[in-house]
Amino acid sequence: MPSRAAPLRRRALSLTSLIDVIFLLLLFFMLTTTFTRTGDLALSEGGAGGTIAEAPIFLRLAVDGLSVNGASIPLDQVATAIAALSPAPIVLISPQPGVTAQRLADVLTALQGLAGAQLHVLG
Repeated sequence: MPSRAAPLRRRALSLTSLIDVIFLLLLFFMLTTTFTRTGDLALSEGGAGGTIAEAPIFLRLAVDGLSVNGASIPLDQVATAIAALSPAPIVLISPQPGVTAQRLADVLTALQGLAGAQLHVLG
């Protein structure tokens, strides 16, 4: 005679542990994220057109590198290269498509030490 086992009863799933895990993940990411203070970067506003006493320096910022007046320069030497070109430079920074805001902030931070420099971000 076949034995009849008691029918299996399914328990309702408890979402308490899932909510705890999500909360812990949220807390972890909130505590480990660092926020860059981009408000400390000096940018000048565009103004009315006028004459420029000296030729501006063109800095092309690409995803894989940067160039100053067409010459490829590493990021750690960009301030020195621009300072060698002019004592009070006007720097036009042209970020190419695909450049992240963090990369632009890194370049602006590297150029922050230039005395008398006017930084203009194009586009």
